[in-house]
Amino acid sequence: MARILIFGGHGRVALLLEPLLAAQGHTVTAVIRNADHEAAVAATGAQPLVADIEALDVDQLENVIAGNDVVVWSAGAGGGNPSRTYAVDRDAAIRSMEAALAADVLRYVMVSWVGSRADHGIEPDASFFPYADAKWAADAHLAASALDWTILAPGTLTLDPPTGRIALDPADGGAVARADVAAVIAATIADDTTIGRTIRFGAGDEVIGHAIAG
Repeated sequence: MARILIFGGHGRVALLLEPLLAAQGHTVTAVIRNADHEAAVAATGAQPLVADIEALDVDQLENVIAGNDVVVWSAGAGGGNPSRTYAVDRDAAIRSMEAALAADVLRYVMVSWVGSRADHGIEPDASFFPYADAKWAADAHLAASALDWTILAPGTLTLDPPTGRIALDPADGGAVARADVAAVIAATIADDTTIGRTIRFGAGDEVIGHAIAG
């Protein structure tokens, strides 16, 4: 059983992930920005921790991370504001990686998106560019780090019911149910063959555990 810290603990994927991990016997702490969300997080079996990751420096983030076994980054600015997108999706994410190293918490799972590549193809004047640019910068920093990292890169997130199955490297937009993304995160934590890999996926026919196994 592990102590798992989730950044972005009130996000739609995180709220589906937390009960999965709690049911497996893990101790789950969910970092949230808004104290009004504490009850919703607690109802999943996770322990809410109110902290503004955008404002915390590396030392403060180290204090948050210390004592855990796994970090899951599922936080995001939600788009719309380019400066905040960079502040959360790139800068805070990178600070959390440095903090995880400082705290000697090496297992780090990043929730990214299927198009996160150096050649993501989003034009600089497009409204989606700050997100694409910020996510790629964070992913590249993680992949170059000494952490035991996995980058999970699902396609377009849907509210469809879970299937328990995915397909790797989808040719299209890789639409996939948020509940299946949560299941992929949980399976990744349990499978050390995912360390050092970027796993791009969408909905499909292969059982999740088999699909992600190295």
